[in-house]
Amino acid sequence: MAADGKGSLRQKHREREKPVFLRRSPFLISYWQDGQLLFENYLTRKKTAASAETAAVLDFFSDWKRIEEMFRRWPGYTKESLLAAASRLLHETLLEGSHRTNPPEESRQKLLRQWKAWIPAASYFHLSTKDIYAKEVTMAEIRYVEALAKVHPVQQPLKNYPGAPVIKLRRGAVSGEFPGVLKERRTWREFSRRPVENQAFADLLYLAFGVQAWEQIPQIGRLAQKTSPSGGALHPIEAYVLARRIRGIGPGVYHYDAGGHRLQELRRGMSGAEIQRYLAGQWWFRDAAFVVFLTAVFGRTQWKYDYARAYRAILIEAGHLCQTFCLTATWLGLAPFCTIALADTKIEKTLGLDGISESVIYALGAGEKPDKK
Repeated sequence: MAADGKGSLRQKHREREKPVFLRRSPFLISYWQDGQLLFENYLTRKKTAASAETAAVLDFFSDWKRIEEMFRRWPGYTKESLLAAASRLLHETLLEGSHRTNPPEESRQKLLRQWKAWIPAASYFHLSTKDIYAKEVTMAEIRYVEALAKVHPVQQPLKNYPGAPVIKLRRGAVSGEFPGVLKERRTWREFSRRPVENQAFADLLYLAFGVQAWEQIPQIGRLAQKTSPSGGALHPIEAYVLARRIRGIGPGVYHYDAGGHRLQELRRGMSGAEIQRYLAGQWWFRDAAFVVFLTAVFGRTQWKYDYARAYRAILIEAGHLCQTFCLTATWLGLAPFCTIALADTKIEKTLGLDGISESVIYALGAGEKPDKK
C-alpha cells in the first residue's frame, strides 16, 4: 500500500521523532457495494475498498493510541507492513494522525461534531449529496432523457385502486383571485429583460420570508411568526438574494434581514454567467431578474430536536417557503422558478458559509414574464 504523501509513518518511525498517535475518524461509515466492502469518510468525501481486517484496525484506534501499539496487537505482521497499512488509512482519511495538522479540516470536524445526535444519519446524507450537480448540463444529457422516455415511458403521477368502493366528489365552481393564482402558478424558464419593480420585489420577500410578528413564549423566549410553518417555530431558513435587474437595487449579493425587512449587501456585481454556474449549468435560468438561495442554519433546529429525523423537517420547511414564494410571485405577476440542482460549494463560498453549520439547500428566483411573441 502506498504511504501518505506528507511524510510516511515508516519514515517518521525511523527518524524517532515525536511519538505518533493515531485515531479513527469519527465520520466513517462502511457498506457493501458491487461485492466490495467500502469504507467512507463522508466529511472528506473519500472512500476506499478494503478487507474486513480494516474494520479491526479502525476499531483498535477508536481512541488515540501510539503507532507502536499496533506492533503488539498484531505480532504476526512485520512492522513495515503495519506502518504501510496505517499510512494508507491515513491517506484515505479513515485514520487521523497527531503528526498531521490541517486547520481548515480540523475546523470542519469541530463544526460537524456539533451535529451530535444527528450523526451519522443526517450528517451523512447532508454531506454525501452535496455538489453532485456541479457539472454543466449538456445536450447529451437532455438527449439521454429523451431516449430514456422512449424505452421506459415516464411514470404517471397518479395512483388508483381498481375495485375499491368509490365516493364521487362534486366539482364546484371554484373561482376567485386565490384559486386563479394557484392555477396560474408554474415554473418559468424564460424571462423578460425588463427589471422587476422595487415594490413588487420588496413585497415578495416580505410575504415569503419576512417576520410577520413576534410571540413571547413563557420560559422559552421570543419566537418569530412567518407565513410558512416551521417546526417548533425555530425558522432555520435564511434567504440570500443574487440581484441582477431590480429597479433601484444594484447587481450584487445580499442577505435578506427577515426581522428588519432590509437587504444587507455582501458583494457588488452579478452576471447571468455566474447564475448559470451556481445553478449547475441550467442556462434557462440565467436571465432571471434575481435568484434567492435558501440556506439552513442547522443549530436552530438542533437546539430542540436531537434526532436525525429533524433534518427532514428542514427540507420540508424549505419546500413550504418555496411554494409561498412561487404563489406570491405569481400573484404579483412575476415569473417564478425553483431548483435543487446547485453547485453547493461554489454558492457557499460566495455567501461565506462553511457548508456545515449553515448550508445552501434550495434556489428560487423570478423575473418579469417574457414579452408575448
